Amino acid sequence: MNPSPALPQLGDAVFLTDGGIETELIFRHGIDLPEFASFVLHDDPSARDTLMAYYRDYLRIGSTAGYGLVFETLTWRASADWGASLGYDESALRDVNRRSADFLLDLREKEAETTVVISGCVGPRGDAYSDLGSMQIDEAADYHRDQVEALAAAGVDFISALTLTNTAEAIGIATAAEEVGVPVAISFTVETDGTLPDGMLLGDAIAAVDGATGNAPSYYMINCAHPDHFSDTLAGTHPSLSRIRGLRANASRLSHAELDECEELDDGDPTEFGAQLAQLHAAIPTITVLGGCCGTDSRHIEAIATARALGG
Repeated sequence: MNPSPALPQLGDAVFLTDGGIETELIFRHGIDLPEFASFVLHDDPSARDTLMAYYRDYLRIGSTAGYGLVFETLTWRASADWGASLGYDESALRDVNRRSADFLLDLREKEAETTVVISGCVGPRGDAYSDLGSMQIDEAADYHRDQVEALAAAGVDFISALTLTNTAEAIGIATAAEEVGVPVAISFTVETDGTLPDGMLLGDAIAAVDGATGNAPSYYMINCAHPDHFSDTLAGTHPSLSRIRGLRANASRLSHAELDECEELDDGDPTEFGAQLAQLHAAIPTITVLGGCCGTDSRHIEAIATARALGG
């Protein structure tokens, strides 16, 4: 599948994302998210105002700064195994994936004053920090296909597979998306040395997915790691690194193991964070999607826009 011309982030313009919604809701709003699953909030009417305020803050940033936005559905955990642990059967999962897409599509239609791209968010079957890939490719495709189908049917613009740690699952998700007929972006998380948890080089991982799928992903991303952890990797010469077009970075420099043990939010330095991402874009202009992951909020995203305006 060739990159879809319908995805505006494949052009030259910069698109911002939101921050780390789960960490913000947990640590800043005191909202309980069992299994780190934000999709359950679509079944809590009292959470609607909080979610609306959250996304409106980013709509304000995008409109004021003149940048487009990429918004993810709250469905990172809305797949079969995680859903079952939270009491959601297959029918309920399909419904909540649809409603999560509907929420953002409605928000875009009624309130967006800048270009907003809606991503159907798919997360890993296992632990996002340490799973080395227990599934075979076909098993991964089978596991994720139902969620990909539900999000595509709901009308998302593309699928984002976030915090992947291994190539088998990435290939499986890319295969499922291609079969469904929806564009897909694959995002790996890396350790403090810029490699996947099993030590695989990021460029090699991208090459493996492209080789197995005929370049099916529209592009690749890095998320859930601090800029310090992957800046040297991005400066490397591996040809497959040119396929990376997005960065959703953590606020904290801590390792994934250290973050797992944290009881307080490490939100780092928003100004420094914004400057680092702006500098990476300046060095590699083809990286057009800039945003946050764990520990980040609207301050960090606004700092990216400010740094770019100042020439950072």
